[in-house]
Amino acid sequence: MRKILVMLSSLVVVAGCGGSPPAPAPVPVQRPDQRPDQAGPPPPAAEVQESWHITRRGAEHEIEGYADRVSVLPGERFGLRVSTTAPRFSARAFRMGANPVKVWESPAVQGVRQAPMRLVGGTVSAAHWRPSLTVDTAGWPEGAYLIRLDASTGAQRYVPITVRSASTAGRVVMVNAVTTWQAYNRWGGHSLYTGPRGYADRSRAVTFDRPYDDDGARLFLDFEKEALAVAEQSHVPLAYLTNLDLKPGVLDGARAVVSLGHDEYWSPGMRTVVTTARDAGTNLAFLGANAVYWRIAMHDRTIACDKERLCRLWRDSKPESTLVGQMYDCFPAEGAYRVTRPHHWIFAGTKGRRFPGMVGVESDKVSRGSPGNVQVLAESPYSCGGGRATHSDSTYYVAPSGAGVFASGTMRWVCAMRGERCGHGVSDRAAAFTRRATTNLLTRFAQGPAGAP
Repeated sequence: MRKILVMLSSLVVVAGCGGSPPAPAPVPVQRPDQRPDQAGPPPPAAEVQESWHITRRGAEHEIEGYADRVSVLPGERFGLRVSTTAPRFSARAFRMGANPVKVWESPAVQGVRQAPMRLVGGTVSAAHWRPSLTVDTAGWPEGAYLIRLDASTGAQRYVPITVRSASTAGRVVMVNAVTTWQAYNRWGGHSLYTGPRGYADRSRAVTFDRPYDDDGARLFLDFEKEALAVAEQSHVPLAYLTNLDLKPGVLDGARAVVSLGHDEYWSPGMRTVVTTARDAGTNLAFLGANAVYWRIAMHDRTIACDKERLCRLWRDSKPESTLVGQMYDCFPAEGAYRVTRPHHWIFAGTKGRRFPGMVGVESDKVSRGSPGNVQVLAESPYSCGGGRATHSDSTYYVAPSGAGVFASGTMRWVCAMRGERCGHGVSDRAAAFTRRATTNLLTRFAQGPAGAP
């Protein structure tokens, strides 16, 4: 679908000459579920205070790279493949969350301009790039990370990586929607939405063997970062996965699964794992809109979705509303969020019933396939694209297992956690509202099947 293109405009060196000196030891950091007295020696103040932000992107190919694994277990290694026009570069790993912190830094590495991307069967790939660094995650806590590549010329880009949890039992699972990140990735001029000549020239398959476009972490920063911070501030026990990690058994004993702001591309295997978890009593939260929309196929590191014959909408065979509670309805959506059940436990302690700008840029509503016991907690009327009258719903239903399932119905739920920084007329009142409601949700979900509506 073309809609989002409107919205989103020890270390071993194996590349370069010879080797580099051994990497400095990882900086010890406190795990989110650790007491201060369990964390070991605190990092030096200068390390804690170093900003994770990019200050200069530089020219288009001045520096860019990708990881050869989407996620790793703590202590496992992954490779970075980096291309740069600079004489040297270095890499820094920042654990994102309530308190982003640097956990590792490489020495300077000789820069190499890698070969141009290849277009094979309409799929852009940089799999032929030579490895640049092998990164050892020993001592890194579980969580979502951004590796910042720093060229000696000053240009910077991100490479995302998730240090996933070995067990999710007894924990609330935060899931990075990496298949959606890759579907919208325009690096090399092709995504599942567009090519050099537009939609007709789009890729029918995309691979993780290439850098991400823009700053390297566009969709993570837009739709996920803030929710991870709120989750960690809630002090519930958390686990971390990507949706590629949703395989049989991975959610055994999990208290809840949280789908973040834009989680559109699901394989049958992913959906089966999450549905099985719900039916065993694991609560679900969808903090966005347009989830479980395209029915994709996964082939190793490649997402296949031609959007014609082999990759159809889930609603054509098994409406997403049977899992989410509602389904995608409108783009572009623009409206005020209106609470209709202010006394529901999810909204306990919140203030206000109307929040301008919080509905958008896509929205969902109760539709065919929605469970018969679904409750609408917020119903927000607006006109879709200035045309037909419709509305966005926030919903909650209880599965036969006792699991509770919440869906925000708006893609700006996570964005609203930033308040005025979200734009679109969203206020700081909306930040207080979404943060408190999300904390209520996670706190109750962490206790087990949430049950009663």
